[in-house]
Parts: sequence; structure tokens; C-alpha cells
Amino acid sequence: MDQTHPEWTPGNGLHYQLLASSGQARRGRFVTAHGKVETPAFMPVGTQGTVKCVLPDQVAATGAEVVLANTYHLGILDRTQIVERLGGLHSMMRWDRTILTDSGGFQVFSLPERVITEEGVSFSFRTGGRRGGEEKPMMLTPESAMEIQRRLGADIVMAFDECVDHREPPKYMARSLERTQRWLKRCAAAPLQPHQHLFGIIQGGMELDLRTRAVQQVTSMDLPGYAIGGVSVGEGHEAMVRVVRHTAPLMPADQVRYLMGVGLPEDLVAAVGCGMDIFDCIIPTRYAREGTLFTWDGKMRIQDKKFRKDRYPVDTSCECPTCAGGYSRAYLRHLIFADEPLYGTLATLHNLHFYQDLMRAMRSAIEDDRFQRWAAAFLQRYAAPGRQNQ
Repeated sequence: MDQTHPEWTPGNGLHYQLLASSGQARRGRFVTAHGKVETPAFMPVGTQGTVKCVLPDQVAATGAEVVLANTYHLGILDRTQIVERLGGLHSMMRWDRTILTDSGGFQVFSLPERVITEEGVSFSFRTGGRRGGEEKPMMLTPESAMEIQRRLGADIVMAFDECVDHREPPKYMARSLERTQRWLKRCAAAPLQPHQHLFGIIQGGMELDLRTRAVQQVTSMDLPGYAIGGVSVGEGHEAMVRVVRHTAPLMPADQVRYLMGVGLPEDLVAAVGCGMDIFDCIIPTRYAREGTLFTWDGKMRIQDKKFRKDRYPVDTSCECPTCAGGYSRAYLRHLIFADEPLYGTLATLHNLHFYQDLMRAMRSAIEDDRFQRWAAAFLQRYAAPGRQNQ
């Protein structure tokens, strides 16, 4: 788990290569200490050091080359010490490919009683989780977020920022942006391991002038990569696309572009068309566990009564272990209503395969300079009225 990829050397960034383009869509590749990543790429979310319901080898078999873990969840209680004791995230997770850790900023954003100061963000968490326990105070600062990520050992670490509610007034957005930039400078000054790369985050809400300012500020730090944050927080698809379409072309062309927390298949297709490279979201795994499966003909709600005698696999064109293994829609429906854990595994494997198949199809379309035609055909089929759940 501790061997480095032969094409990666300390101090030389991520070796991002732009291999092809089609319109604004980009086909690229970058290298970390733990391997190559072909872009556009989707990162399954393993918040607490695991992608729920599936084994690391199963995640790798889908074609995923990066997974994401979270600083907030792995930084509370004694979890960071546990990760260190087990040799770091790669060793603990049994994942020898690239790992990215979020800084915890988004999780802090979602807490109702957080207090934001220049030093950082104060909040409390319940030690027993959903089972109860006591409230314990905690503060995340740029320095502590970096220190947790340094100890976790991920390849890509995210700067600590304020993810602002998109409904906040522009004046607050502007003040927050300046604070996030000051926090970024503190993050950049914090020590990391030689194999780790710090990404800055571009905020600014729905205000395009603030997004322009944020790009100028964040990219002035000359970091290995940059992310667009503060979208996929309730603003809707069209607003997200508007922000990304404006912001992506302003970002450096020779570095990785990361769109945080996105999303649904239609979001990914639109964002790739705007020029973004890597993505993460809990949607494919959470939706799977809750009964929604993705197919090329749209979303399928497996609890629907019409599947109770259906012997077909989820998607007859899919080669995932669930579909290729002959597990029927009727059986999956039975499993979810019986509350059997096997359902979560079979459904998660299917959705993860679908998302990786989607990324492979986009990479191929960009290489052939036909992305716009491919995207239009995909969306016409995926969103066609009456085809979903068939």
C-alpha cells in the first residue's frame, strides 16, 4: 500500500496532461503517488473510510481510480489516531489507488449551530451518533483541517473554506470570500506529507463577479489543482450550470479542475461539457440503498409494484456483477422490502458501475471530438418521458 507510482515524483505536482478536447469538454490524465487517474473521473464517496456496502476490490473493479474520505468524520473522537495506527487511509481501507479528502467545510456548513470566526468554525457533535451520547464541542481551523488530512495521508487534500448558503446576500458572500482566501493562505503554510497535494476551493455563491474574483485569488496561490465549491447545495441544476459555465474557463487549463459534490448523471454531463475534470457525490451509493437505480433509460424505483414479477436484470445492457450475475428486478425488490443487506451490495455495485460506464463513455466521446452530439443523444434517451422505470 505504501509503494508510489513510478511516474510520480515528489515536488512535481500531479503531472496533469490534457489529452483531447471537444468544445469545452476535456479528456485528461493526472498521476499521484498511488496511480494514474483518467479524466473526466467520478470519485465514489467513502466518507468514514469505506464505500458503504461494498469491498474495495469491488469498487476498483467498476473502474474507479479515486475515492473520497472526509476530514470531519475521520477527525472526531479518536478516529484519526485509529487511521494512523493502521498505517494511514490507504492501508486501513485496503485501497492502493488515489484518495482525496474533503476538508470538512461542507459538513460544517450543514450544522445548524456552528459559529464562524476568523480563527475557524466552532460546533458540537454527538459522541454516540444516531444512538445518542453527549454533545462534545469541537473547532476546525485551517491548521487543524490540514493537520488531520496530513495524518490521514490522502493524496489530494482540500483547503478549509466556508461553504456559504446560496441564499445569503452578496455582501455576506463577499466577506466570506475574503475570509476563505485568508484561510487558504493558512492552509498553504501548513506542512503536508511529500506525496500530498493541496487544492484550493473557489467560492462565491451564485454571484458571477464574486466567482471571477475568487478564481483570481485562489489561482494566485499556484496550487496543484482547484475546485469549484458551493454548488449542489439546493440551488438547482440550471443555477449550478450557470456558475460552472462561467467559472470553469477561467481556471488554469494545465491543472485539474474539480467540481465538488456533483451529482446526478445530467449534472455530470453538463459539467463535463463546461470543462470540469473530476467529481464526487453520495448520490449513486445513497440512492442505491434507498431504492433508486440508474440506467441508460433513466432512474428506476425498484420498490414499484410493476417489478414484483420482473425477471429481467436492472439494465439488460449492463455488465456489472448484479446485472451480469442474473439478479432480477423482482429479487432486488424482494430484498429491499425484506431489509436484507445483500440488497445494498447489489444495488450499490450496479449504480457505481453505471457511473463509471458513464464517465468512460464521456471520455470516449471527447477523444472522438463528438461530445456535444453524444451528450444530446444521452440526455434525450435518459430523460425521455415514459422510459424511466421500464
